[in-house]
Amino acid sequence: MKLYREFFSYVIPSLLAFALSGVYSIVDGFFVGNSIGDAGLTTINIAYPVVALLQAAGTGIGMGGAVHYSIRLASGKKEEAKRYTDSTVVLLLAASLVSTLVFYLAAPAVLTALGTSGQILELGISYLRIIVLGSVFQIFGTGLVPLIRNMGGAFYAMMIMVAGFLTNIVLDYVFVWLLHEGVAGAALATLIGQAVTMAGGLLFFLRRGVSFHLVRSVFSRERVKGLLTGILKIGLSPFGITFSPNITIILMNRFLMDYGGEKAAACYACIVYVIVIVYLLLQGVGDGCQPLISRYYGENHLKNMKKVCSLAYISGVCIAAACMVLIFLGRYQIGGLFGASDLVRAEAGQVLPRFLVSLIFLALVRVTTSAFYATEKTLLSYILVYAEPVFLFLLLLLLPRMAGLSGVWLSIPLAQSLTFVTALVCRLWASSRSSSGIPG
Repeated sequence: MKLYREFFSYVIPSLLAFALSGVYSIVDGFFVGNSIGDAGLTTINIAYPVVALLQAAGTGIGMGGAVHYSIRLASGKKEEAKRYTDSTVVLLLAASLVSTLVFYLAAPAVLTALGTSGQILELGISYLRIIVLGSVFQIFGTGLVPLIRNMGGAFYAMMIMVAGFLTNIVLDYVFVWLLHEGVAGAALATLIGQAVTMAGGLLFFLRRGVSFHLVRSVFSRERVKGLLTGILKIGLSPFGITFSPNITIILMNRFLMDYGGEKAAACYACIVYVIVIVYLLLQGVGDGCQPLISRYYGENHLKNMKKVCSLAYISGVCIAAACMVLIFLGRYQIGGLFGASDLVRAEAGQVLPRFLVSLIFLALVRVTTSAFYATEKTLLSYILVYAEPVFLFLLLLLLPRMAGLSGVWLSIPLAQSLTFVTALVCRLWASSRSSSGIPG
């Protein structure tokens, strides 16, 4: 019974935190779509993968450090665990500085490469340049949360996410609807919301008396080669899980613009705003159980570790099934929430069921991937993280030539189904080679 209580005390706050991180984009889409229309929806959807890249960088670095922290702490290596905390903050700071410089200068080129032009390009540059000026808020806001969760502050992590989300809603209303600042106002609201989350995260560490020896961390050869490399090795998987839906968005937007034009892209924007919440809920299950899996792995309590994995599988499948039913029932109302035109609204309702059929498969893949990187099986986690976008790209090269726009829509569920088959193979291989393999 204690294990069940621990499981839900970690997973429920994680679910809510990840759901709220996805709602940032939905809130922007809601206010901008109802203010500008289809052009605003398309702009936010095309530019958002860059925003998500910043957040994924923070999540990957933060989770990489958090996994090492939990395993070392469970093994009784408290000083080594503390060094991983220090090094994580160094990486978050470095990623913030590099991202700000690179993406501010490259914003027009990036958006052009994503298939934008004309009004969409102008709006996208306005949105993106404001966002990247606050890269430090995006990266630290998402990067500190995994550390806080692994230090026993799962509820606190959820609350600072809630604070940032509420700030974003209020400021979106003020900047977009009252002051008519359009996509620039939405970007500023998102930036300030993430700043609130970052401030809450830093406060957590200060109140616990945690100090970061940044200079020593940067110039210590041992940490640069060992600790920082170890964080990045683990962090590539949660980074990929967080960002892979946005690789999907990038690929889909490009092919939709080619085969269906702006209306098809606006239709997909309505779908993404809803379906991304399901993706994040499933990631919330995986990342929520990670502290327990890493702890039991570090303590060599494999029986408890496998029980946690089984609970995560059951929870993920139940969440996916419930979301499938709810979204299907409301599929024709979704476009109206974002101010889409009648044509786009109707098409979104017709296409959306195709995105629902593989959600159960996705739930199983997400949990398996999280369990792999939580137990330092990094190669297998890499395979699962990056299999879906590879399958999707190959299918997009093939299916649209055979079936036109319908082929584009079918590529996502087929790619997710193929990734599920890959997950089964990886799980069986891991179980055959180790007694700590992920359970079926």
